[in-house]
Amino acid sequence: MFMELKKVKELAAKVLKVGKDKIIIVDKEKAAQAMTREDIRALVKQGAIKKRKANEESRGRARKLMEQKKKGLRKGKGSRKGTKKAKIGEKTEWLTKVRALRKKLKEIKPKLKEGNYRRLYRMIKGGYFRSKAHLMLYVKEKELIKK
Repeated sequence: MFMELKKVKELAAKVLKVGKDKIIIVDKEKAAQAMTREDIRALVKQGAIKKRKANEESRGRARKLMEQKKKGLRKGKGSRKGTKKAKIGEKTEWLTKVRALRKKLKEIKPKLKEGNYRRLYRMIKGGYFRSKAHLMLYVKEKELIKK
């Protein structure tokens, strides 16, 4: 007495707790002779009936994306989440600005009148100037440069 392969597949699917499409029958003759769940289990052990591996998600696209991000791409406005302060902290922003201003002040130090360098330095620290242009405007307005 032989069982139809379709029925064997159904029974194997129930035994292995997967869908019918995931079952592969390697040895059709042995599988046709199986009658019980025990027979199916024995065939699985022998390798006559196999369970196909579950589809795993491919990381190919993710790898390609990460490669581009390493190059500094995909950082446009549309890709950003969070506020400007979340991306670059207030302290980091302040540091960047202050360093630039101090560098500019160091450049013009020899041209400044006596006693103004330190005062301007403290003003920079206090956040008085918006930019290098603002610093230069202040210096010119107050006539702090030697003649």
